[in-house]
Amino acid sequence: MTHPPATPLPHHTVDGPEDAPPLLLGPSLGASLAVWDPQLPALARHHRVIRWDLPGHGGTPIGVLGDHGPAPTTTVPGLARLVLGLADSLGVDRFAYAGISLGGAVGAWLAAHHPERIASLALICSSARFGEPAGWQDRAALVREAGLGPIAEAAASRWFTPAFVSSPQATALLDAVRRSVAPAGYAACCDALAAFDLRADLARITAPTLVVAGLADPATPPAHARELADGIADAGLLELSGAAHLANVERPAPVLAALLDHLAAHPDNGPVATAVGTPAPPPAEGTAQ
Repeated sequence: MTHPPATPLPHHTVDGPEDAPPLLLGPSLGASLAVWDPQLPALARHHRVIRWDLPGHGGTPIGVLGDHGPAPTTTVPGLARLVLGLADSLGVDRFAYAGISLGGAVGAWLAAHHPERIASLALICSSARFGEPAGWQDRAALVREAGLGPIAEAAASRWFTPAFVSSPQATALLDAVRRSVAPAGYAACCDALAAFDLRADLARITAPTLVVAGLADPATPPAHARELADGIADAGLLELSGAAHLANVERPAPVLAALLDHLAAHPDNGPVATAVGTPAPPPAEGTAQ
């Protein structure tokens, strides 16, 4: 008899050889794991690629957040707990991680607080702090009151440059916001972004790190990427022209090339004892520091 896991798991897919090095891919707010489709075939040739959906996005029910009443909420450490639970359920102890935007924040938090789990890290159009909390709190309130219509309309100009916004790839992702994202899940993830601030902990990240920025990204401008690269020891930085917030969709080839080079240069060489500085705190349920 199969018993359900003690902790609910996010919806996920697994591609690539079962015995290959594991690579977890985290999505951006408003997108499902399909946002990684442009890179998946090449990454899955030599990695066991595990993609996951945020709560209330794609195939992950909002119920993974537990019983929070009519307005469920979460934090980046709470999302990180889901990721660790997923990895544990698949028998994955240590893994490479790449994430876009909020998905990147989850990876950065894991690398800072659970360095023994992260073999390498790639942060794509992400940030150590996603602007003032009030903006995210207002967005969460809007979605809870009015649904995703206003957000879906505005996503086009954040995610893509004007030259790309009418492409089939962009249209498919924008249409999916209304189809596959629950307002409660989107709002809960906005709460997570409002509370997130990892700036003081960037020096704790010891995993080899690649940072990728879109030069036309209005959501996490290049200055955010430079702050990450400056704060994480020996981090590499790639800035891409002709790309807004979903740079891996708009400029798939250079993002893939950078990821493949980064993964090849930094294979898993075994566990890391502790993070720089004080010992890592217990996981995941609290708010970000």
